[in-house]
Amino acid sequence: MTTTTIGRRQKKPHSSNVRAARLSEVRFIVLLLLPGTALLVGVVLYPLLRSLASAFFAESLLYPGATWVGLQNVIDVLQDGFAELLSQTLIFTIGATIVPFIVGLALALVLNEQFRGQRFLRGAFLIPWLIPGVVVSFLWMWIFDANYGVLNGVLMQLHLIDTPIAWLFNTDTARGALIIAKSWNSFPWVMVMLLAALQTVPGELHEAAAMDGAGPIRRFFAVTWPHIAGVAGLVILLEFIWNFQHFDTIFVLTGGGPAGTTQTFATEVYDTAFKGYDLGHAGALGLLWMGLLLILVVVYVRFSERGEK
Repeated sequence: MTTTTIGRRQKKPHSSNVRAARLSEVRFIVLLLLPGTALLVGVVLYPLLRSLASAFFAESLLYPGATWVGLQNVIDVLQDGFAELLSQTLIFTIGATIVPFIVGLALALVLNEQFRGQRFLRGAFLIPWLIPGVVVSFLWMWIFDANYGVLNGVLMQLHLIDTPIAWLFNTDTARGALIIAKSWNSFPWVMVMLLAALQTVPGELHEAAAMDGAGPIRRFFAVTWPHIAGVAGLVILLEFIWNFQHFDTIFVLTGGGPAGTTQTFATEVYDTAFKGYDLGHAGALGLLWMGLLLILVVVYVRFSERGEK
C-alpha cells in the first residue's frame, strides 16, 4: 500500500510546474494580443486622443507649439454656426437613412417571394454595395455632370428640361443629389438584413391572416412588421450612425458646397484642420461631434439589449 501510494504521489504534477505552465500560457496569449493591441493604439487610440486634446489648445499646422486655452475653442465653435452645421448634418443623415431603408424594404419584400430569376436579382442588387464609396462618388459625379451627365441627357431627351442643370453646384439640388448617391451605395445592405429577417416570418401566420380576409397591406402590418421590427430598428440606427459620420461621398461630389449647403461635421473638421490649418477649432468640433456620436451609440446598445431580452 505504501509503495502504491508513493507511486501515485510521484505521478501528480508539482504545483510549481503547474504554475509555470499557466504562466507560459499567459505569456503566449499576451504575445498573440500584442501586435493587434499595438496597432490599435498606434493607429486609432493615440490619434483620437491627440485630436481631442488639441481642442484645449490654440494650435496650428502653420507654426509649431501650442497654447492652453481651456474650453475657449469649444465656445468659439458653438457660437460660430454650430446649430446650422448640426441641422445640415442631420438633414443628410436622415435622408440617407430613410431613402435606402424604404428602397431596401421594398426590394426585400419582392425578393422574399418565389419567382423566376429571384436568385439572380438577389446577387445583382448587391453590386452597388460591393463598389467602394469613392468609386461610387465618381460614378454619380459623371451622372450628375452639367455638361455630359447621363441624367441631363435623359431628361432633355424626354423634354422634361430645356437646359442642363448643374445638380452638384445648385444649392437647391446638391443635397438631394448627395442623398441619392449615398442611398444607391447603401440600400443593398438594408435589403439583405431585412430579407434575412423576412425569412424568419412563419408562413402559417400569413395563411391564417389571408383566410381571415386580410389583404396584403393588412398582413404586412399585422404579421410581417411585428416580426422584423427589431431588425429594422437596428438597421435604421446603424445606418443613422454611419451616415452621421460619412465623409467620402460628400467630399468627392461637393466638398461641402455649394455655399456650404452640404457641409457636415466630417467635411467641416477636414476643412478646418487641413484648409484652415486650425487644429484647435478642428479638435473642438471633433470633440462635440464625438459626444453626439456617443449618444447615438448608447441608444443603439440599449435598443439591441432590449431586442435580446
